[in-house]
Amino acid sequence: MEAKKEVVNVNPKAIIHQRFGDKAHYNIEEIQEFSSNGCPGLVIPQKGPCLYRCCLQLPDLSVVSDVFKRKKDAMHNAAEKALEKLSDPPVKNPSDQLVSRLSYLFSNEFYAICHPLSGHFRASLHREGDLNGFVPVSIMPFYDSKISNLCKSIKPEVELKPLDVTSIIMEASARLSDTVFCSKELLSLKRVTPYPPEVLQLVEVSCEKGTHVKVIRVPYMVDKSVDSLTLDVSSNKYYMDAIAQQLGVPDASRVLLSRGIGKASSETRLYFCAPKSHELDVISGNESYDLFHEDVSSCTYYRLLLNKVPRGIYKLSREAIFAAELPLKFGTRSNWRGMFPRDILSTFCRQHHLPEPVFSNTTTAKTTPGSEESFKSEVKIFSKDRNLIFHCYPQESYKKQSDAIQHSSLKVLSWLNDFLNTDGDTINGNKGDLVFYPEHISKDLLVQIKGNYEKMLGFDGGNQDKMLEYRIEGVESEITPSNGCLVCVGYCVWLVSGEEREIIEKNEEFEFELGSEAVIPDLEAVVGGMSVGQSGCFRTELPPRELIFAANGDSERISVLLSSGNCSLEYTTTLLRVTEPLEDRMEKALFNPSLSKQRVQYAVQQIKDSSATFLVDFGCGSGSLLDSLLDYPTSLERIIGVDISVKALARAAKTLHSKLSNNSSVPIKSSCIKSALLLDGSITTFDSRLYGCDIGTCLEVIEHMSEDQATLFGHIVLSSFLPKLLIVSTPNYEYNVILQKSTPQSQEEEEDKNPTKPCKFRNFDHKFEWTREQFQVWASEIAKKHNYGVEFSGVGGVEGVEPGFASQIAVFKRVCELPEGGELKDVPYDVVWDWRRSNE
Repeated sequence: MEAKKEVVNVNPKAIIHQRFGDKAHYNIEEIQEFSSNGCPGLVIPQKGPCLYRCCLQLPDLSVVSDVFKRKKDAMHNAAEKALEKLSDPPVKNPSDQLVSRLSYLFSNEFYAICHPLSGHFRASLHREGDLNGFVPVSIMPFYDSKISNLCKSIKPEVELKPLDVTSIIMEASARLSDTVFCSKELLSLKRVTPYPPEVLQLVEVSCEKGTHVKVIRVPYMVDKSVDSLTLDVSSNKYYMDAIAQQLGVPDASRVLLSRGIGKASSETRLYFCAPKSHELDVISGNESYDLFHEDVSSCTYYRLLLNKVPRGIYKLSREAIFAAELPLKFGTRSNWRGMFPRDILSTFCRQHHLPEPVFSNTTTAKTTPGSEESFKSEVKIFSKDRNLIFHCYPQESYKKQSDAIQHSSLKVLSWLNDFLNTDGDTINGNKGDLVFYPEHISKDLLVQIKGNYEKMLGFDGGNQDKMLEYRIEGVESEITPSNGCLVCVGYCVWLVSGEEREIIEKNEEFEFELGSEAVIPDLEAVVGGMSVGQSGCFRTELPPRELIFAANGDSERISVLLSSGNCSLEYTTTLLRVTEPLEDRMEKALFNPSLSKQRVQYAVQQIKDSSATFLVDFGCGSGSLLDSLLDYPTSLERIIGVDISVKALARAAKTLHSKLSNNSSVPIKSSCIKSALLLDGSITTFDSRLYGCDIGTCLEVIEHMSEDQATLFGHIVLSSFLPKLLIVSTPNYEYNVILQKSTPQSQEEEEDKNPTKPCKFRNFDHKFEWTREQFQVWASEIAKKHNYGVEFSGVGGVEGVEPGFASQIAVFKRVCELPEGGELKDVPYDVVWDWRRSNE
């Protein structure tokens, strides 16, 4: 909430007109805003409102304004710059420039312009007694960038020792003894001669009623609580004296300021005592130009801390402190919610006063005739003295340059999150394709990053070692979400203590992609078991208090509940709607039954024909294939699923356990199943428990791997796992033109539509999609090398009719018997779920 003070300012244009009349010419120029998009040499025009720049031509001077959205603001800025130059003749020596700048600050013209520091000068004339007219030196470099930059030029060390700025300004003011009085006792400056009546009229304000602003006191000792205070910052008083009073020091000259924290449009600063006795009681409030002020609460303070780390920045951008998590993968606009990774990384750098991230983009060569160019993006983060801190050089390539930038940004953010959750003494300088140089990062920044913000973000949605207990209510509908679906939920988080409860966070509509780990695991697990219209409820352990205060502004009420003990969080959520992935929507628009169901039916037929009893699903994900197979009568007795996502396997275990334990409303038809096992591991690593299975399936998996990894899997599975039969399916790239014409295009897809370009991949997570020829060459080569036969088929479409099947399938058949002694006891996979009928 903002409150405006009644302060009259003389228009800089009016002063220029009084001095130059018709000789002052304002030329307005409309400009197009451009952005480098973080890429050297790349300039992109930005869409948005018109912007204006003003050139003010005077008889002996010409100035150009900054860029503004309004013509009027550009003209005022040009006039203001002209007044500064007219009263501030150019000099080369930084010390002389500082003297000249101080002389201008105490001139009549400076009082008349709207400047962050001029408000303090005007307010100083309301100070009582001997303090009247004195301006504290400590505030000058914070509200006047020219003074700050000149002090750095005179003594570069002031960047690390900001208290030295005071002595530099005091020494410069001593050279202005005729116009400026320097009080070493008060550490303040005052104009020697009185201001003329026309200037004094500017500071005449009414005292009808006081103005009060909420601030918070942050104690130096971290075990003490944050207190809320109210300051009287009425327009007939100097608010810095009010702050000094609360800090217990004589006057504003003993108060020091921090840099601004938060957004530039609404800066918040820390005000603290000068380290005379090193007693650093800290108070946080909003500085004011004497035009506006804002209330600051403990909620504001904790959100500022939350905004210092990548996960916190993302949570705040989603307005979901308790539900949202920074996703591990970047998707398109259709399935990514909140600030984009690149924006989060830039915000992180700005929050910690680091230069903007530097991106370097390279184009990879075309691999096949007619294929598109792809892009890789490196990102570097430097310290203030231009030493390299982070260097991320991902090897993955992407069809869009913007996607490559987002993915490299997300890699750095993920590393930062991992770093925040580890001991600072175990810093790893290298992690895959990212290098970290801790020797180039300041100790202060390390303390900032790994300080109090770390424990605030320690909440992970409850103790994941415990079995999640929840209840789902409502009539089950036919619309249920699956991995990759975009779901929309409404949720509410309650702080519960006995019979008392208080809302902490509420969101009427909240979207996330199921399976992307963009929300806390408990919420994702519950929503994954619901259908549209149903509601779910579950409880988690209490997170750090700081996180609760950041979400809720009513700290007094919350503090009462927390002090009662035995508190927990209760989540209630309702599944509002489900949007299937674009790939599924395209397939359903053209095929009945859907391609996924046709693939299951194909696998079932192969099982029946081969009388298979032991099946392994390579890359089983959330168990959709295994779940579907249970709906058909087959000869299967033993099934194993393996995947690298533990959370996907947990969802698969929940679904399979319900069916196999006869807890499902739909009885299973494949009643011969005696054991089921879900394993966490890479399908490119051998595990003897999968050795020699009757049938192996790998349906729509390899395209999510790199082509090299897909080839490695082919060699490993046929040389080590040695299934009797292996079914591999993957999208037929040639069929995409038909699929993408069968469904309406989204706005983003419309922008990309170009008939001269090849078709897009069906899913943003696909690393490649092969033509029929490419797939057959790949399958034939690995089959021949490992003594397997291979036959090609598919589902969706008609055999022999162009462009072939929508999903192309290769069926590998082992030619010889299993070698004797080939089953080694090598079990690197971790067991996620083990079910046996005898132990049901």
